Amino acid sequence: MTLTLQGTTERLPAYAIFAGLLAAAGLPIYIHAPKFYVDEYGVGLATLGAVLFGLRLLDVVQDPILGWVSARLLAYRSILVGIGLAFMSLGMLGLFAITPPIDPLLWFALMLTVVFSSFSLLSINFYAQGVAKASYLVGDGHLHLARWRETGALLGVCLAAIVPELLSRVVSVPFLGFSLAFSLVALLAFLLMRREWINFRVKSESGFGSVMTDQLARRLLIVALLNAAPVAVTSTLFLFFVESRLQIPEFTGFLLLVFFLSAAIAAPVWGYLAEIYRPKFVLLVAMVVSIGAFGFVLALQAGDILFFALICIISGAALGADLTILPAMFAMRMSQISPTATEGFGLWSFVSKFTLAFAAVLLLPTLEYSGFQSGMINSEFSLWLLSILYSGVPCVLKLLAIVILYSTKIEE
Repeated sequence: MTLTLQGTTERLPAYAIFAGLLAAAGLPIYIHAPKFYVDEYGVGLATLGAVLFGLRLLDVVQDPILGWVSARLLAYRSILVGIGLAFMSLGMLGLFAITPPIDPLLWFALMLTVVFSSFSLLSINFYAQGVAKASYLVGDGHLHLARWRETGALLGVCLAAIVPELLSRVVSVPFLGFSLAFSLVALLAFLLMRREWINFRVKSESGFGSVMTDQLARRLLIVALLNAAPVAVTSTLFLFFVESRLQIPEFTGFLLLVFFLSAAIAAPVWGYLAEIYRPKFVLLVAMVVSIGAFGFVLALQAGDILFFALICIISGAALGADLTILPAMFAMRMSQISPTATEGFGLWSFVSKFTLAFAAVLLLPTLEYSGFQSGMINSEFSLWLLSILYSGVPCVLKLLAIVILYSTKIEE
């Protein structure tokens, strides 16, 4: 397989903005949507967990298929991206800004299907485009691009953490302002990236075989699965933990901003260190730091905002390495075995989102069965279980990821 480039202008800020858009879509979906439907429409936690798990099962089939389709329609990538952006914007409006015209649970499932499908299509094509783009950059192109891309993504998350609250003071309907602003940024991101989608031309095709038969690619996918699961767990439970365990719901936006801003600031630093030292070594250091910081969450009690903010700073900074170095390592491997990388990132997208199925189907029902109720006074057992799920489970999963990554031989 060969790819040809028509122009070599870097345009890396455009990649940062597009990544920020995708990340801004992810935060409301993963953090705000479940609690929003619990508080606004009285949907049960266990029921929401079942729906989210069902949608993740859809991704089991959907993401690899979207990767396969994207590889066959590479010459029409600009059109695919435009369609994906339009549907994701409509799905966001339907999810947050429109009162469900049908049963709220069914509407929740339909809108999330639209958003998830669009998100998958866009992520696969965007990260696959990055593999081709990196080969034309000076120096270590994959890490160089990753620094721009993931920093932009984390800044997008930071904005998504605070913009809904700010806009709610202007627009009375929750998340209406955010949904409208998201649609405008989606249009801007498409315009800025429009010349990138048409730059690359494919002369031949590859399939899933080159990815699944490669031992290193498989092990990196397993590491990605175990390393993304802690983020899925904490994202699913963050609002409940801050509101019920720490009892400081008024600081939710501030803590989210601290966490993701720390990641955004640290991401280019980790990328720079990975270019000097071995990416595997730098990533392992960051993963150990994450466990060391997050383990202290178990000792937190109501009102411990300063300690939790410090944990958010350290664990957020460590997350910057996860989001920068690991995708770059996988992209490096894809450039060697599958230059279009669409099938590879179809699998990568599936692995990343499958962790949310784990979080949804196990954590939310477990909390509800323990007697936990959002916004209510809960028993000490329910609060203890919430802490274990929020902190203990991610630490165990992260430790497993460290073991597998450490034992993986990577030529760097």
